[in-house]
Amino acid sequence: MITVRRARPADAGAIGTVHVAAWRSAYPGILPDHYLAALSAPRQAAYYDSAVRSGVGVHVAAASGADLGALGGAARIVGFVTGCPARPGRWTEPLGDGEIETLYVLDDWRERGLGRRLMRAAAAHLAASGCRSAFVWVLRANPNRWFYERLGGRAAAEAMIQVAGASVVQTAYVWSPIEKLVQATSLAP
Repeated sequence: MITVRRARPADAGAIGTVHVAAWRSAYPGILPDHYLAALSAPRQAAYYDSAVRSGVGVHVAAASGADLGALGGAARIVGFVTGCPARPGRWTEPLGDGEIETLYVLDDWRERGLGRRLMRAAAAHLAASGCRSAFVWVLRANPNRWFYERLGGRAAAEAMIQVAGASVVQTAYVWSPIEKLVQATSLAP
């Protein structure tokens, strides 16, 4: 069984591990190899622990029971999403009221509808927080950016950012009103 729920501080270590694994899987050839190799799950865990404790909308997908196969054991975090009200002053023009900051699912757990379920949780959280629209920044070279397009995200802006000395282009996908994202994530995968 896979459950999507609000993250707890005890989940931070597993969230950090998923973050690092997802970046190493998605960004080879896009971001510098030395940067990807140096990513630290404990550093990421500390960041997400702080986010969870400060009330950022962090939701996890936790697999348990038969979904873990013969290995069984305790529930395992296999994906997560973070969403919060848009941070003021970060971009030259406001793209929306709420921002999906991260969405990562481990490779072995993709194509099961988890990304859609996690985005639904983030959209519901943002809507409940009073956000009338939402956006996400995605590296243009990210091989998985089609996911946001399939959810009806409208490419609204591009910006160049620096990551470990590499210049990369990112694209902002926007859902306005936010109900477009809520509806898109409610449809069967």
